[in-house]
Amino acid sequence: MCLVALAWKTHPRWRLVVAGNRDELHARPTAPLAAWDDAPVLAGRDLRSGGTWMGLGPAGRVAVVTNVRDGLAQPFDGPSRGALPVGFLGGADPATAHAAELADRAARYAPFNLVLADAGGCAYVGNHPGSGAHAIAPGVHGLSNGAFDAPWPKTRRLRDALREWALAGGDDPQPLWDALADERIAADDALPDTGVGLDLERRLSPAFIRQREYGTRASTLILVGHDGGARIHERRFGPEGVYEGETVLELLPP
Repeated sequence: MCLVALAWKTHPRWRLVVAGNRDELHARPTAPLAAWDDAPVLAGRDLRSGGTWMGLGPAGRVAVVTNVRDGLAQPFDGPSRGALPVGFLGGADPATAHAAELADRAARYAPFNLVLADAGGCAYVGNHPGSGAHAIAPGVHGLSNGAFDAPWPKTRRLRDALREWALAGGDDPQPLWDALADERIAADDALPDTGVGLDLERRLSPAFIRQREYGTRASTLILVGHDGGARIHERRFGPEGVYEGETVLELLPP
């Protein structure tokens, strides 16, 4: 997952709205959104490591993880970042407490950003450049592969689209799908410098990345009602951004 925007306690119907794109190598084996047999999780699944990038759990628990880009990826033989969302979704710890506990052992993982939410709170935890956790204030926030709320062009555009939709009390999520499908390349002077070179920064700058080897594999919306009922909707894409199908799953209020 490489782009996320969330609206926490901002929409009149939904206590939490999350919109995100997962960017990954198209060759990496992945299962589509489904109810898991071995955990109380609704999510897509990375079949190489067994984890997920974004999922929904009982009573509207939500977790989303992104990596942090700091130069080209280096070999890493520690635990998978994809296990981080699963550990929260399948548990019962409050979001803020889980984030604080995870900050103490976050250095075991490759660089990551993680957002956790439940009925009682919304929290962030990350480990690059240093480990730390904090509660997320009500409002609209965004992150990609850098710091929380860093104003990268694609993060800002998605966050602004979500803010406009949430404050208007929107019901039809099409504006959010449109924002996730945005293929505009950012101007050079607005690009972050994450150590991968200007050409790659350009190619990674759209919200939706349409390439043959690497690109947007899934666009996902999660909507959690104030009553704990929730919906997760995933649209899947193959090489060159070819549409491959979609799945919608719902949770009844507890």
